[in-house]
Amino acid sequence: MRVDVITLFPQLVEQVISCGVVGRAAEQGLLELHCWNPRDYTEDKHRTVDDRPYGGGPGMLMKVQPLQDTIDALRKQNADARLVYLSPQGRLVNQQTLARQVELGSVILLCGRYEGIDERLIEREVDEEWSLGDYVISGGELAAMVCIDAMTRLLPGALGHDESAQQDSFSDGLLDCPHYTRPEEYRGERVPEVLMNGNHHDIDNWRQQQALGRTWQRRPELLEAINLDARQQALLDEYIAEFERTRKR
Repeated sequence: MRVDVITLFPQLVEQVISCGVVGRAAEQGLLELHCWNPRDYTEDKHRTVDDRPYGGGPGMLMKVQPLQDTIDALRKQNADARLVYLSPQGRLVNQQTLARQVELGSVILLCGRYEGIDERLIEREVDEEWSLGDYVISGGELAAMVCIDAMTRLLPGALGHDESAQQDSFSDGLLDCPHYTRPEEYRGERVPEVLMNGNHHDIDNWRQQQALGRTWQRRPELLEAINLDARQQALLDEYIAEFERTRKR
């Protein structure tokens, strides 16, 4: 998968492929990252990329010309990729958004700075706007790195086990279940017995129930978007009943 990032700080974004899962994916040729700096496409000796907004107000805006020329140059190498602007005004990114993008293939991530970019560029070039959440950070670079990391995990062969990404939180709309490793007992707390008995049917039921219950407790709004089947509903009802009994003790 090819990812092009338009950024004033390419040295920051490039760190995402320096280690870990993303680094290994880049080494294996599963991910191809290219950074484009609008300063390289400015037309004045000061390499100016920002200017005051019309109508006044605090802050500066990224100028149209350097960004447009950057996009034009990029398109000569990657003509068909969707262009995503990372912005607080965008739709909230979730696992399904990123999985859909992985299926579509190459993407261009545009990192805003200052107060944002000229609206004319958004209307002309941007296919979609993404936001990490209802808060503001200094620029789109960190958001781009988060999206690159999350998309890389969905690339076939990027993780050590093919099912790892499928079992991540949000892959099926639910939070992940609890996980345990050795030792069996630590400071008086034991690993749940069901995980030790080798019965894969019981283990699958327990994990599904824990995922449903954890989502019900921590992110109940996620359940509203899921049509639970009869098995899932029974597991959730059992979890809630046990939770209520425990709370009354």
